Amino acid sequence: MELVSRVAFFLVSVILMLLAAGLMAYAIYSVVMTFQTPHAATDTAMLDVIGYLIIATAVFDVAKYLLEEEVSRGQERRRASEVRKSLTKFISTMIIAVFLEALVVIFKVARDDVNLLLYPTALIVAGTGMMLGLGLFQRLSASVERDIERGAVDDTDDEEGEAPRVRRHRPSKPSPS
Repeated sequence: MELVSRVAFFLVSVILMLLAAGLMAYAIYSVVMTFQTPHAATDTAMLDVIGYLIIATAVFDVAKYLLEEEVSRGQERRRASEVRKSLTKFISTMIIAVFLEALVVIFKVARDDVNLLLYPTALIVAGTGMMLGLGLFQRLSASVERDIERGAVDDTDDEEGEAPRVRRHRPSKPSPS
């Protein structure tokens, strides 16, 4: 079953990378066509190209993440710090893509209808929420990592097969001499 899973993730990664390359090629093609067309709206076309490139970068990063994490490493056990760093890189790329897309949409919408600025504002709020969530994830996972590194994890599973629990260290009281 693991082989099937790895092959599926590999195929999805390759397809996503091809789609990202297609978006990049289309962006370049549309720039060339814009400059060859007289009286073309170059500014709007350039914003469209930036949007395509942002989306292509995000799609490519998703494909790279799947390839690195699911195909190359598979089901092997890793340290919590490796997983945290990997997820942080991935989510950071998505957050940057959301903010850049919001910026592009702001420039597009502001020219035509200011009433439509609600949508890019929602993207900015979503990106901020993602950033706050990432910060919370970092904070919580780092504290768990510290507990694990200190040997504060109880590795015994209970009868119901629950995950290991973290024991809290209590400072020992000095013994009277």
